[in-house]
Amino acid sequence: MAEGATNHEIEDALALTADAEKGKAIFETCALCHTAEGWGSALGRFPQLSGQHASVIIKQLSDIRSGNRDNPTMFPFTQSKILKTPQDIANVAAYISKLPMTVNNGKGSGFELPYGEKLYKDNCVRCHGDNGEGDNEKFYPRIQGQHYQYLLRQMIWIQIGKRRNADDKMVKQIHGFGLRELDALADYTSRIKPADDLLAAPDWKNPDFSHDMLTAPKVQAELSKK
Repeated sequence: MAEGATNHEIEDALALTADAEKGKAIFETCALCHTAEGWGSALGRFPQLSGQHASVIIKQLSDIRSGNRDNPTMFPFTQSKILKTPQDIANVAAYISKLPMTVNNGKGSGFELPYGEKLYKDNCVRCHGDNGEGDNEKFYPRIQGQHYQYLLRQMIWIQIGKRRNADDKMVKQIHGFGLRELDALADYTSRIKPADDLLAAPDWKNPDFSHDMLTAPKVQAELSKK
């Protein structure tokens, strides 16, 4: 088991009263990759985190640091130099979940949207909801408005077993899908618009951070702390 992880860490973090203000200070380290707005990259290298359910963020952070989900890029940032306690995990998850989502997420070709919609309604609604809103209580992620390339990559990784912490129901649901199905499904899902109160203005900048502060030396300094 990796540094800082415990068998009950997810339950412990969920049971705590989160402090989003303290989570803001932790998120500054996350922002180098995921941006100060939490929007990730439109090409899908980094997912949009903003607006994600706090329970989902807590579970993924804990799974990565315990080795239950393989993510070499994220792994150092989940260790106790950054996230010292379950309280830290709860705090940063609370901050991220309140960030407004981008209206300009990455999307696919748009060639097979009716097919993607049918696949979504036939296979995804039960867990992720009619509009990709997910479920905080059940750890089902919000997938509406997520970057197309990220969605596609994660589904492929689930199929081949690379994302080892995937829900068993999800694994079974897409087991027989080919690339055409996965592509159409990811493209359609990326185009499901979140509710207006979850969205930022197109030119919104996170006022909590000065963007020139988010530099690699800052993050390296955090990782090198004893």
